[in-house]
Amino acid sequence: MTEAKIRLYVDQPLGMGQAVALSPEQANYLFNVMRLSRGGLVALFNGRDGEWRATVAEAGKRGGILLCEVQTAALRLPPDLWLIFAPIKKARTDFIVEKAAELGAARIMPVQTRHTNADRIRQDRLQAHAMEAAEQCGATFVPQVAEITSLDKLLASWPAERHLMWCDESLVGQAPALPSNRGAPWAILIGPEGGFSADEKTRLRSLPMVHPIALGPRILRADTAAVAAITLWQAALGDWA
Repeated sequence: MTEAKIRLYVDQPLGMGQAVALSPEQANYLFNVMRLSRGGLVALFNGRDGEWRATVAEAGKRGGILLCEVQTAALRLPPDLWLIFAPIKKARTDFIVEKAAELGAARIMPVQTRHTNADRIRQDRLQAHAMEAAEQCGATFVPQVAEITSLDKLLASWPAERHLMWCDESLVGQAPALPSNRGAPWAILIGPEGGFSADEKTRLRSLPMVHPIALGPRILRADTAAVAAITLWQAALGDWA
C-alpha cells in the first residue's frame, strides 16, 4: 500500500468515500507549499475517526477536495492526563504545548499563579501548535488547550477522583516517587519561573489528591520540567510502561 507522506488535521467527518473540503489555508499548504496535485495522497485525522488515506480529487488556489479511501490507523486516545502549567515567554510556552501534545497529554491547561510572568495567552495560537505537533508525530488525537484560569479557581473545582502530581522544586535531590494508580485520572502541575508562593505551597500540601515529587537532583526550567514530568509519568503510569 502506498503511504501518504503528508498528514493533515481536519475538523470534518472521515470515512470510506467521504469528501473533505479544504480551507484556503490547507489548500495553500498542500498545493503551493508541498506541491501536491490531483491524485496525490494525504493522511487525514480529526481526533475522532482515526487516520485515513485520502486522494486529492480537486486542487485549486483557494480550495480543494480530498476523498477518503482507506483507514490507515485506528483512533488512539492518550491516557487521561492533564498538563497544568504557568505560561512563560512566548516561544517557551509554545514549546511546552508542542511537547505535551507529542508526549501524550490529553488536555493542556495554562494557569495564572502569584508569580506567573504572562497573564494572558492566545488560546487559538496554542491550539494550532498542538494540532501541528499531532500532525508531525503521527498522533490521531489532538489535546485541547484550555483558556487560562487562575490556580485558585482550578483547585476550587477540582474533581475528587483526579490525582495531581505537583513538581515541587523544594524537594530537589530526592528520588521521584509516584503511587501506583495506573488507569486513574491524573494531572501534572508545573510552576512558574519564580516558583509557587508560600500560600500556594501551603494549599497544595493540604489537598489529599496532591502528590509532591522531585524531578531529580537539579532545579529545571519550566519548559524542561514539563517534558521531564510527562516523561516520568508516562514511563511509570502511562501508555509507555
